[in-house]
Amino acid sequence: MTVNRVKIIVNPYSGRWKAQAAIPAIEDNLRKLGMAFDLVAMEAPNQGIDMARQAASERYDAVVAAGGDGAISEVVNGLVMAAGESPGTVAGPLGIIPLGSANDLADVLDLPSDVAEACRRIQAGRSRVIDVGWVNGRYFDNNSAVGLEPMVTVQQSRMKRVKGTPRYILAALLTILRHRDWQMTVEWDGGRFSGQAALVSVGNSPRTGGAFYMTPRAELDDGQLDFILGGGMTRLRLLRLLPTTFDGRHVDEPEITSGRTTRLTITCQPSTPIQADGELFDPAATRVEYRVLPGKLRVIV
Repeated sequence: MTVNRVKIIVNPYSGRWKAQAAIPAIEDNLRKLGMAFDLVAMEAPNQGIDMARQAASERYDAVVAAGGDGAISEVVNGLVMAAGESPGTVAGPLGIIPLGSANDLADVLDLPSDVAEACRRIQAGRSRVIDVGWVNGRYFDNNSAVGLEPMVTVQQSRMKRVKGTPRYILAALLTILRHRDWQMTVEWDGGRFSGQAALVSVGNSPRTGGAFYMTPRAELDDGQLDFILGGGMTRLRLLRLLPTTFDGRHVDEPEITSGRTTRLTITCQPSTPIQADGELFDPAATRVEYRVLPGKLRVIV
């Protein structure tokens, strides 16, 4: 399918204003390809959800997210909301121009970081259908977590001088040094855990934060969510485990429970923040529910 008319939704702040600087190149390349387009820029958190939801009703050939994983996630939320959750409905097509710090989903999909090539891919319109996760009313395409991982999200958002993947790594180190355990009860297809835990990370895709293969065996289109559960650990043990998350070896450690499931329920004390695709959307939850929506999103690759 050739894509001729698109809505471009840009998060100008993505990549520390990298997306803002890329807007002229996006417009120039689309014009050179002879594509009709409307480009809008987000001005506030979650605005991309409403923009994408509206665009889905306006008969564009595709809705394109230009930005990082958070911007992509907002557009995904709007598209899935527009499509609804009825069996057989597929949201999209979603196009991606990756302009963020981590670009996890784009890298897993092997999408080009070059703006010109990304525009050519969008026009060509070759696509695949992937699963989407749901957590407490929020959709996610890549990863979600409770416990330490969203605390890393909070920490890295406060860091202004460090950019890219090193920011996430430094944030992880600082968070571990200040960490506390939660009392959690976790239930999934065929399994249950109750006790002290440091985190639960749920992946539709293997990588998060640009470097961390938290769920290294996750697949985008297998109809399931992968998860890891980290039991109570000392700070020293967590620091020693951190490097193993760069290649996924942590899933073989005795403190880590891993698996695949179609649903996951967590109750915890004290409350935990929740992140979805790197964005904190609930600062204090005591009950968290996950489920998968198989084959829900069409993505141009």
